[in-house]
Amino acid sequence: MNYIEFDKEKLVNISYSKKRELLRCSRTGAFATTTLLRLNTRKYHGLFIVPQDKIDQERHVLVSNLNESVVMNDMEFRLGIHQYKGGVIDPKGNKYMQRFVAEPLPTYYYRVGKFNFKSEILFLNNADRLIIKYTILDDVESVSFQFQPLLAFRQIHQLTHKNDVANTGYDWCKNGVKYCLYDNYTPVYIQCSEEIYYEHHPVWYENFEYEEEIERGYEGIEDLLNPGKINVKLKNQALYITLGTEEIDPSTLEMLYEEEIKRHTNRSTYFNCLKNAAEQFIVKRNGKTEVIAGYPWFGRWGRDTFIALPGLTLALGQVELCKEIMDTMLTELQDGLFPNIGASGHSAYNSVDAPLWFFHTLQQYTHFIKKPATIWQEYGTAMKSILNAYKNGALYNIRMTERGLIHAGCEGKALTWMDAIVNGKPVTPRTGFQVEINALWYNALCFASEMAKIAKDTDFVDEWKEIIKTFPDVFKETFWSKEHGWLADYVDGNYKNFQVRPNMLIATALPYCPISEKIRQLILKKCTEELLTNKGLRTLSPNDPDYKGYYAGDQATRDAAYHQGTCWPWLLIPFTNGMVAVHQKKAFPVLEKLYYDFEHDIKDYGISTIGEIFDGAPPHRPNGCISQAWSVAALLYMKWVIDNGKTM
Repeated sequence: MNYIEFDKEKLVNISYSKKRELLRCSRTGAFATTTLLRLNTRKYHGLFIVPQDKIDQERHVLVSNLNESVVMNDMEFRLGIHQYKGGVIDPKGNKYMQRFVAEPLPTYYYRVGKFNFKSEILFLNNADRLIIKYTILDDVESVSFQFQPLLAFRQIHQLTHKNDVANTGYDWCKNGVKYCLYDNYTPVYIQCSEEIYYEHHPVWYENFEYEEEIERGYEGIEDLLNPGKINVKLKNQALYITLGTEEIDPSTLEMLYEEEIKRHTNRSTYFNCLKNAAEQFIVKRNGKTEVIAGYPWFGRWGRDTFIALPGLTLALGQVELCKEIMDTMLTELQDGLFPNIGASGHSAYNSVDAPLWFFHTLQQYTHFIKKPATIWQEYGTAMKSILNAYKNGALYNIRMTERGLIHAGCEGKALTWMDAIVNGKPVTPRTGFQVEINALWYNALCFASEMAKIAKDTDFVDEWKEIIKTFPDVFKETFWSKEHGWLADYVDGNYKNFQVRPNMLIATALPYCPISEKIRQLILKKCTEELLTNKGLRTLSPNDPDYKGYYAGDQATRDAAYHQGTCWPWLLIPFTNGMVAVHQKKAFPVLEKLYYDFEHDIKDYGISTIGEIFDGAPPHRPNGCISQAWSVAALLYMKWVIDNGKTM
């Protein structure tokens, strides 16, 4: 049996299969995603989703689906499956599915009568191109495939509807056809390895229903254009069909397909699944190398990039890739801040912690290259820029006080990673002095000073040495409570918030730590008792009256629970570092158990990957994005620590 495999019983069970989702990506930012039974339940599902550089550089669903049929003895067997308004499912092509395996490629085995074949899906690494291979597993005299493209040509966050503006025409290309519904879009070329017969008869298919969107409180009804029918009569045992944004010589498809397979990481083990998932977050496009925060709906996030980078790159020996991504991010450093979301003039610089996580990532990178003398020369200017911006004052009232603490926040803004906003108000505003921001700040100052000393930049060292010296006492006075036995989550004027949250855990986990060994022990004990689950750490203790154990409902309801008890796997990164720093060898059995507890999750939500969040309450149901960069990174980081017996 393959490592990830689903049999006919599971595939024909619609309720079971539609809750498990597949994702395959190129390194150009193009991707495909749907459910296990190939029923699209989200507006984010699609067979060919490609960034549109001439429009907004966002990902757009060009081809939602490719309705497939097998024709034998003049009888048509429809392999697709769709849900229409009112929950009507038609056709039910999953009844022909016999088996699904995830390796070496996502492969479906079909049986139509006594006719058996399989289909495999492959994205080329370095092109906006998808190839599907159909292999006949029986001797058969005459069989044809029919393909009916369902075109959307719209941004992933939107829906398309029947209209008179769409260009319903087509152009010929070698063994295929070309479509482009609207101006400025890249066209879609659909080509086959065999000659085709094409019937052009454009018609709108109306009222596709995406039940996941409706459950999440969004519009979930869409119309898609079917421009015509592509017919291919099989002459060999294999047929290749490709979707791309450029025309290709179809005679090269077999060669391209075989060469690409050799470069793919298989999914034959738990670790390989994580490694493959990590690769899918890395996007190289238009001269930039970036990290997608999560599929299918997140783009690049500055904070997520720096938190995830060590696990996605350094833990896999990809040291130069780590540098490449950091250097890309540095091109958008502005007034001491990195963009949190957005790109190319449409960015939001509203993250107080992203620049401080940059220091931590650079710190770990430095340990890997073992050339600290070069760091100040290459990154000193950027480090100074960030530190001076915080010292002198930056956007959203980010500023250093006379005592060296960092204050951040203003009305209606959420600048930390707990950034959910409902009805214009942050759910967890945390305005003032945040515990993890100040711990990260101290670590950044100490690391920068260490690099400056090596480079003999005495002016910089002298400028910051007094603040570094006095900071631990100021930090303890500000956040520590002997009465409570843990750190305040944030301090705003005379108010100190002592809700039990995982943010104080970050203070225990940094190479330069502003608190004593004893306080670290107490924090880890508290977080272990009230926040730790086998799926990460809760964002709020279940003992708190504000705790919400389930993440569900419309956006406002979900956002109200997002950081009020919901469990996040990424928090295992600081938990791992804190545990090793405090408990040393005794930490490793705990970490190993946590790492392997996620193994069955790669078959329960996003197939062969790890999702964004889990319910805080048992049984810790997965939710959010089906594949999240810092969730996967946390597990790869833990595995590296377990294997190496130390933290980075």
